[in-house]
Amino acid sequence: MAFATVTASVTSSLRRRGERVKEHVKQKKSPSGWVLPRQTTTFTDEGSWSNIDSDVTPIERRTWSTWTVLGFWFSDALNAQGWEGAASIIAVGLTWREALYCLIIGYTMVIIPLMLNGAIGAHLHVNFAVASRSSFGFYLSRGAVVIRMITALFWHAIQTYTGSTAMTQIIRAIWPSYLNIPNTIPASAGITSQQLCSHVLFWSLQFPFLLIPPHKLRWFFVFKTVIVMVVSVAVIIALCVQAGGAGDIWMQQATVSGPAKSWLVLSSMSSITGSWVTMGTNIPDFTRYLKKSKGVYWQALFMPFIASLMGIFGIIAASAGRVLYGSYIWDPVQMAAQWDGPSGRCGAFFVGLCWVVAQIGTNISANVISCSNDMTTLCPKYINIRRGAIITTLIGGWVMVPWKIISSAASLLTFMASLAVFLAPISAIIGADFWIVKRRRVDIPSLYRRQGIYRYKGGVNWRAAVAFLISVVPNLPGMAHAVTPSLSVGTIVHIYDISFMWGFSSGFIIYCALNYFWPATETLVESTIFDETKMVNGVPVYNDGLATPSESKFEAKFEGKSISPVTSSV
Repeated sequence: MAFATVTASVTSSLRRRGERVKEHVKQKKSPSGWVLPRQTTTFTDEGSWSNIDSDVTPIERRTWSTWTVLGFWFSDALNAQGWEGAASIIAVGLTWREALYCLIIGYTMVIIPLMLNGAIGAHLHVNFAVASRSSFGFYLSRGAVVIRMITALFWHAIQTYTGSTAMTQIIRAIWPSYLNIPNTIPASAGITSQQLCSHVLFWSLQFPFLLIPPHKLRWFFVFKTVIVMVVSVAVIIALCVQAGGAGDIWMQQATVSGPAKSWLVLSSMSSITGSWVTMGTNIPDFTRYLKKSKGVYWQALFMPFIASLMGIFGIIAASAGRVLYGSYIWDPVQMAAQWDGPSGRCGAFFVGLCWVVAQIGTNISANVISCSNDMTTLCPKYINIRRGAIITTLIGGWVMVPWKIISSAASLLTFMASLAVFLAPISAIIGADFWIVKRRRVDIPSLYRRQGIYRYKGGVNWRAAVAFLISVVPNLPGMAHAVTPSLSVGTIVHIYDISFMWGFSSGFIIYCALNYFWPATETLVESTIFDETKMVNGVPVYNDGLATPSESKFEAKFEGKSISPVTSSV
């Protein structure tokens, strides 16, 4: 009875809290029109701004299950860049076997930060930007947030322009003369009038989807999963039937050998991992919506399988396409551009529709939500997730001129690997802090307070800063050489070839070592604090809890009966 009473009380308290937040959001804005309503139910300091998007996830928004996680990874991994990833490895001189090894090992390595950091969101129900304060300090964490935000903008730009090329296939399948639009834009712009028109159309179609809250888009992600899988399998079957098989790629020989080949394998592997370490860093932005924390651990099975499957599709399609068109075509949209005639244009329409839906879904799940969460935490007075989505798509879709970012397979791999240089140590430090240093015991209210226990000295945790610099600096010469090949940097360039492995392992070990010898004892608590507590006769009394009793492993004795309190040791 006691347990049932506590459960009912906590649930009722959480629902009342959600209702108060909703009522407060409905209040009129200040005369400036830009300042968001101040919410009084968060843990922020008196006089500081916050909003529901950066607050601990309310219980009514914790709607994700294990199946939702599966759907999320289907939505995120099924994109054109996943199709092209393995193909790009072959394009730089390796065989399909080596590309497959790079895929499997690369995706398996990224599971480590996904699991370590995903558990933070699943247990604490806070986003990446807030969680990073525990390890980096209240102010230094903003640097990590800005780095992650910039990579999200880059990915949004790339995914958006890929969707624009898919939009071209939809339109030309219906009106072939669309490809004959006269070009009035100078060549220096890097885009034609027709391509710009497609970009405007795709961006306009995508825009309203970005304004829908993520917990209301489950059925869209299901639709994306179905259409992308069906169309992808259909394309593979159709190409193999027309080509009389999968082509000669299974007999293709590598164009490099010796040490150069070994380093190219490691570099390609790191590129694959680097393309996903963005998600490994900010995965708490999504796992915070889980009803039960165990759902986060299924990622170890879901993600590598789905992502590798798309890479295999790309290899088979490119090989069969060589028989039909005389060259390897790694881009599925460019493959569809080869199809003419009524039946060919019909196929191009569905391929275009498939990747339009895929790129919108990936932008929502991986880029816009992440970047918006970061902006919300940095500027809670003026930006919520909706406003952040608008800013993200304006910058990524237009300001960053996405059509100029990627021009070849080699540049794609360089870009993907460069992400790991900065994000691998960030994800390592956050994961090491939660699992090893703090031992999963976090004072959640202090994460929101400038003068809380995670302020460290001046808002900066020097241990995280030192670990980050040691991990990043050795990679910088190699990154400079990748951007400017004529620049000679010696053998240190090879550290860049294993940028993720070096960045993650060094960041993790160094951060743990620094905390072992110079611990920040003021940040260590005996159990996770979900909300404010006070003691009455030696028994904790809980105010307006933020965690359900089912999440607790700690038991307190009250009036001789064993109950599971809200504030618990996780």
